[in-house]
Amino acid sequence: MTEMYWHDGAGWPRTAKKTLEYPKEPLYAMMDNSADKSGNLPYTVYMGQSRTYSQVREDANRVANFLVSKGIKEGDKVAIFMPNVPHYPAVFFGALKVGAMLVTCNPLYKAGELNYQLNDTGAVLVFVFDHPTFVPTCYEAIKGTGVETVVVCNIKSFLPKIKAVIGGLIGKVPKSPYYEEDKTIFYDDIIAQYEPKSPQAKADPNDTAILIYTGGTTGTPKGAELTHSNLVSNVLQIGDWVYLEEEDIDDRPSGGVRYGEEVFCGAIPWYHSYGLTLTLLMSTMYAGQLVCVPDPRGGKPPMSDLLKDLQDTKSTVLNCVPALYAAIVNHPDTSKFDLSSVNICSSGAAPLPPELAKSFEKVTGAILFEGYGLTETSPVTHINPTNKKQRKFGSIGLPLADTICKIVDIQEGTKELAIGEVGEIAIHGPQVFKGYLGKPEETANVMREFGGKRYFLTGDIGHMDENGYTFISDRKKDMVNVGGLKAYPREIEDLFFEHPKVAIAAVIGLPQEEDPSNEFVKAFVVLKDGIEATPEEFIEWARDKMAGYKRPKEVVIVDSLPMSTVGKVLRRVLKEEELAKRGS
Repeated sequence: MTEMYWHDGAGWPRTAKKTLEYPKEPLYAMMDNSADKSGNLPYTVYMGQSRTYSQVREDANRVANFLVSKGIKEGDKVAIFMPNVPHYPAVFFGALKVGAMLVTCNPLYKAGELNYQLNDTGAVLVFVFDHPTFVPTCYEAIKGTGVETVVVCNIKSFLPKIKAVIGGLIGKVPKSPYYEEDKTIFYDDIIAQYEPKSPQAKADPNDTAILIYTGGTTGTPKGAELTHSNLVSNVLQIGDWVYLEEEDIDDRPSGGVRYGEEVFCGAIPWYHSYGLTLTLLMSTMYAGQLVCVPDPRGGKPPMSDLLKDLQDTKSTVLNCVPALYAAIVNHPDTSKFDLSSVNICSSGAAPLPPELAKSFEKVTGAILFEGYGLTETSPVTHINPTNKKQRKFGSIGLPLADTICKIVDIQEGTKELAIGEVGEIAIHGPQVFKGYLGKPEETANVMREFGGKRYFLTGDIGHMDENGYTFISDRKKDMVNVGGLKAYPREIEDLFFEHPKVAIAAVIGLPQEEDPSNEFVKAFVVLKDGIEATPEEFIEWARDKMAGYKRPKEVVIVDSLPMSTVGKVLRRVLKEEELAKRGS
């Protein structure tokens, strides 16, 4: 039926292999391999300062030895609560070297959201960026959890000396207003005190390496277990696929990803599978430079800092969400920056409007191609051919090497559908995750077996054409796509239920007027009897309860909500009514 690793037709790129060999190595081996082969090459880049592969490996080994001294052993959970700062790779690979599972946490989380993640995973230690908000949030979040140690990572040691001194004098170097001494250790002390020799590595490629939280198909946050093998495979699949044809680019390097020569701009967060795999891990595998961008929207006007980073570092690889590409295209000063080095550009996490891709290519001279994936697939399963002749706008592209895509019936996911028929997208491949941590039933609900192979039901609805290109037509999930970040209605509704004035609430996503491919959160609230409240009251309340992208932009107080016969709120009806009001 629709089983397809690859296709002999016109769509399949001439350079891409249909199957690959994957090394049976743990994830941290990619850093060690690059350090062995290219130790003197620059690795992390921040504020004009760089550290080599050898230096970062030594720091990772110090982190590993520190963790051993704290009793961290194979299978223990270590959390990272940081933006894209230069400490990240050393912490990331150092924890993996002792067999720990990494819990990547969104630095925008409020204390309650972080507390849930730490409790659910059983994390015992957290690395947090030294910051007026992050550190106090972390201290509050660890209450009632198994976390005994907080490692605070200050940026000062990664700044040029003059900026570090001046920044310290005038208070521009971010730091927490206080530290809880009985729980706190400083990253700089770890680097100063521990040996740079690697401890005995303790990881099997089939072990879980990372726990990334996702709402999956239900919207309830849960930890997706990605193995060392899942992530190594996905990096190699992506690297094999990318090949730029000379006729598509303006006086820039053609061919595939160049070992030791690419500069990866870290514009999207590394706690998210997209930024982690396509930027942090890809740069490491290919001995590229990793440009640390803690806040891509920084500067005046917003995004100016990112444009300056792209120019000053001569970045060649840019992985972004459509909202960031739109911001680059629409920035008033884009033409003042030299973006001629930017070459390989991918778009994911949200649909890429064809006109936006064309506008970005016109502004930069680079080629922009769309891909698709999910947290549970490490994340990439499909990429459009990275040449203008074969790509199909509106499509997510073709399945990568060793990846089979099926379209199955929406109701049960047990029947394969024919080419052209619309159904749920199911994926088999080496990048498909192990399961949801501690949730065997939910794991079983999203897995199906066809021909002895294990498939993941993505929750996305679409069809496949005769050349193997896949098109997404709708989403089975109710998640709201806010600039590439996923807000889950059920999670937000659960928080509303904690408000003493709320009887019931429903949340939907609506397209933004200025960018219909992007959404915002709208909440409908039914008050308890005899209670009065204003929409503004709830919007203000949400500031302390949830990350910015989850907060409702609009709140409306209603007398009742549409319900099914079994008492389930019909979000679909709410959305249809709102779209009708807006004339959409």
